[in-house]
Amino acid sequence: MADEKIVYFNGEFLPEDQVGISIYDRGFLYGDAVFDATRTFAGQTFRLDRHINRLYDSLRYLRIDVDMSKAEMTEATEAVVAHNHPLLPAGQDMWVMQRISRGVEAPNRAGGLTPTILIESHAIPFAARAPLYRDGARISTPSVPRIPPRFVSPRAKTHNYLNLILGELEAHGEDPGTWAILLDEFGNLTEGRGSNIFVVKDGVAMTPKSQYVLEGVTRNQTLELAAGLGIPTAECDLDLYDAYTADEAFLTSTSLCICPVSGVNGAPVADGVVPGPVTHQLMTAFSDLVGMDFAEQYLAHLP
Repeated sequence: MADEKIVYFNGEFLPEDQVGISIYDRGFLYGDAVFDATRTFAGQTFRLDRHINRLYDSLRYLRIDVDMSKAEMTEATEAVVAHNHPLLPAGQDMWVMQRISRGVEAPNRAGGLTPTILIESHAIPFAARAPLYRDGARISTPSVPRIPPRFVSPRAKTHNYLNLILGELEAHGEDPGTWAILLDEFGNLTEGRGSNIFVVKDGVAMTPKSQYVLEGVTRNQTLELAAGLGIPTAECDLDLYDAYTADEAFLTSTSLCICPVSGVNGAPVADGVVPGPVTHQLMTAFSDLVGMDFAEQYLAHLP
């Protein structure tokens, strides 16, 4: 397997093309599964412990009892990274994801379910996303609202992403290059598919409250960096007025890290020049933290 990508699947390390999921797996049938994902920087995982902790919180929320300790999950994840990262081209990094379903619910099968456990990796699409660091991300807020937390908590990272996907499809119908950020039932900003949003006004970096969004590891890391830099922050309700009148805005996500936003629903943020001073400070601090200039890593893949 030296020259083949591997995955961890139910206790074994196997070539990626030799793994198949049952048609009766509840993750496939119902989205009854959780996952988490971290990325590498120069082949090293970042904040894997925080991602694993969030994974196990999601498992508890869905009441999936996985017979595998956090230490064992971490060890298997690092083994997948150690094998697969050297197979990437120079300068490339990757996501590594743990995916756990409730198990296979085959017809007429007796007994309880045994969770399906998969750990896989794939390359981050640097070339496709490189223009975001030159031009800034364009944000759109579709009419599809975010599911309220009283129905299904967004704080668990589950396989059921249809709400976010429907919003993204609507946004892409208007502008294929936009990043969708859904509003809640009261018109406040929430999150996108895999991204949190910040707006900056009068030097204060503000982001939606954690109970209304998936509490991103990079989101929380950014709040910590801001505190260290003396940048005031707030977790609060933010509506479109706040977005349209912001001095700066940016997205955070595992792969994007900190990505400047240039416009919201066609309206430029400030004068549309990115990144703004607060965003630039945070991007620099994040690069220092991970030991490489992540924005330059993206920009190096521009055509």
